[in-house]
Amino acid sequence: MLDPKQVVIGYDLTWQETDDDADVQTKEYDLLVLLSFVADKLSDEKTGWLLGNKLLFLEASPALLKSEALKRMPAASIVLTLKHSDLADPDTLAAVNTLRAEGYGISLRDAELAGAALPADISHLEVRFSAGNFAAQARHYAALKKSSLRMVGRPVSNWQDYDACALLGLDAFIGKLHLTPRPGKRATGLNPAQKHIVQIMNLVAKNENLQKIEEIFKHDPGLSYELLRFINSAAFGLKTEVQSLRAALALLGYEALFQWLSLLLATASSSGYSPVLMETAIVRGRFSELLGKKYLPKGESENLFVAGIFSLLDRLLGVSMEEVLANIKLSDQVAAALLTRSGPYGPYVALAEACELNSPLIGPLASSLKISPAEVNLAHLSALAWAQNLGVKAV
Repeated sequence: MLDPKQVVIGYDLTWQETDDDADVQTKEYDLLVLLSFVADKLSDEKTGWLLGNKLLFLEASPALLKSEALKRMPAASIVLTLKHSDLADPDTLAAVNTLRAEGYGISLRDAELAGAALPADISHLEVRFSAGNFAAQARHYAALKKSSLRMVGRPVSNWQDYDACALLGLDAFIGKLHLTPRPGKRATGLNPAQKHIVQIMNLVAKNENLQKIEEIFKHDPGLSYELLRFINSAAFGLKTEVQSLRAALALLGYEALFQWLSLLLATASSSGYSPVLMETAIVRGRFSELLGKKYLPKGESENLFVAGIFSLLDRLLGVSMEEVLANIKLSDQVAAALLTRSGPYGPYVALAEACELNSPLIGPLASSLKISPAEVNLAHLSALAWAQNLGVKAV
């Protein structure tokens, strides 16, 4: 979910039915279990809410509003999406009032279609953009902007519609923008910073002597700073600060160094591309890696991170995937995953893509890999949380 400045402000989680024939009571129970799962995996006793300042929009039903799992999530970070028709029930409306008083957000779906007055106790309203009715929408949304209500455009399928929605005064946008390069001045290949990173990656891929790799780092103060900042971050939990490039490289080792450089390559500044595309690449890389950890040997599961993050590199760099592969030395298995989603890594990347789109292919792809829905959910939530605390900046 983006704001008008292209900043990722949160995520929208939806539930997929695994059994269409299940009765209402069973479905409600399944949703309660899933909500509890989300609460457990995105909260930590020591560090708190793992998504930082990001909002989490959750599809809700009346039964979920009284769930104890909600109390385990920070109210200011949660927005529950209900249908306008749900509020016709007095008990549901009372539960909404209680949640709003506690600080939870409530978003209404299909409210405009209902044509009725909007309840006072809601924080967000889903609206549908229509390019052919811009003037009427402008008048309608201008009236809504006078209230404290925040408007969420859904679905916003392209950047042209995004710009129109921002002009209309909408506050947030949900669609496929996380997979789409931002039009404008586009990159036409590797910029100087990226070329330097690729040079080091190719040396690492050949297991060159660390001294030779260190010499290249010494010629790039910015890259050296990023390496030392990364190795001294809280994620490593080192008791003493590392001040030597040689020590930092030795601590990381070849595989972790290649992963980190892959991450840095994806986040290296590229004019014309949206930050959300970079964040999606990072999440996809981690998601793919976590999906395969249980089923692939350690080295291979780490290759999944590279396959996942590089699967969007063509869009980030504005070049074909073939050109990406011509510049960077990658294994045949990773190349197969990038080009055709084949080989041992391809299906994992395809599953990560399906989850980004809430595709009906999620179930079949997971089943083919013998990955359970719970494992998919855990990997996805963990990847989202991991991306928040990465601390990698554009170079």
